[in-house]
Amino acid sequence: MTTAAVGELQPEQAAFRKLLGKFYHRPPGGEPRVDVIFRLRALMDTVSLHYGGRRVMIVAHQVVVLCLRYVIENLSEEQVLAIDREVYVTNCAFTEYRLDAAQGRDGELVLARYDVTAPLTEQATRVTSAPDQIVAARG
Repeated sequence: MTTAAVGELQPEQAAFRKLLGKFYHRPPGGEPRVDVIFRLRALMDTVSLHYGGRRVMIVAHQVVVLCLRYVIENLSEEQVLAIDREVYVTNCAFTEYRLDAAQGRDGELVLARYDVTAPLTEQATRVTSAPDQIVAARG
């Protein structure tokens, strides 16, 4: 649910989120960003182990995209929340990292592009940035 929807439909959760913060609040039936980050660190270890040296594509929603930025770029909580405030990840946009061999002993992933919609624009596809509407109950 959007922040506005939570405030309207679940004011007690909105108050709880305000108290704990976006990073640590666990919505009913959901997970806080810190848990997403924990799972993503495990994913990155698995990807490194089994697909090291190969190109990998991960398809995900906004929170996962932002949490991956947190993990890959070693961002602070405030830095990733500032990015979240600045840009709502556009539907079907992509984020790209490239290996920069000059960074560190084994190289480092460096952000090449973020929230890019060029393929959609080139195909004259309508680009949306509004959150998807809820069409069914989550269970």
